[in-house]
Amino acid sequence: MPDVNLPAYPLLEQILKLKGFSLQPMYSNREVAEIFGVSIRAIQDRIKRGGLTPRNLPGRARFLPLDLEQFLANSLKTIR
Repeated sequence: MPDVNLPAYPLLEQILKLKGFSLQPMYSNREVAEIFGVSIRAIQDRIKRGGLTPRNLPGRARFLPLDLEQFLANSLKTIR
């Protein structure tokens, strides 16, 4: 029987827990910048380079938790 207590977004939820934030249904550029400890410009640069894909959500929201989880899962640094 599957464990229903497993987090839906394990990477994102771990970062949120470390930062003292809670999981939200949607995030703005500013909120994502706060989560990752970077500037809004850095988030905009990631969007421009294709690292983060924004959505057309209501208000200022641009990202769903799934988007941030996928970004984290794909953010492995390659060693040369």
